[in-house]
Amino acid sequence: MLDSEGINVALDLIKDRSKVLGLTVGSHKVEPGKYISRNEAKAAPQVSFNSLSPDRTYLVICIDLDAPFSSFSFMAPILHWLQSGLKPSPDGSGCLQSSEPPISNYRGPGPPPGAAPHRYVFLLYEQPDGFDAKKYAPAGGKDMGMGPRIRWNLDAWVKEVELGPVLAVNYFTSN
Repeated sequence: MLDSEGINVALDLIKDRSKVLGLTVGSHKVEPGKYISRNEAKAAPQVSFNSLSPDRTYLVICIDLDAPFSSFSFMAPILHWLQSGLKPSPDGSGCLQSSEPPISNYRGPGPPPGAAPHRYVFLLYEQPDGFDAKKYAPAGGKDMGMGPRIRWNLDAWVKEVELGPVLAVNYFTSN
């Protein structure tokens, strides 16, 4: 079983509806735990959250908590997306947009055949001042391979980057 203080704290935030990250996957507005088919979740979702300062920058992390199987998650968490440079849309909709390339490009759900649905958790943080995304992204603008994504240590990365608390969280399930 995955043991991460950061994940446990983040998942507890879902109890407070004001801390649920807006997540649109294809045509689906995601309520926490909603099932989304693999095909529908191929492209990176749109994230949104009200009450963010337009003067600050944010980042979102998506991880799979149940790899390869929810009953035997020895590969978890797997990093599925890390996008920095997010700013609230000027139209006041709460949509977050970035003109920066992702640190880790989005990878849609990919549980093995026969696996129960996995939980894909999205965490929103305020990006620290002076954050250098290039320090964490693969050299030359390449996509991050699977190796560095497997058993990705969220707690260590949060500490290294000096992120504050999770601002909002949401998740969907898929297989």
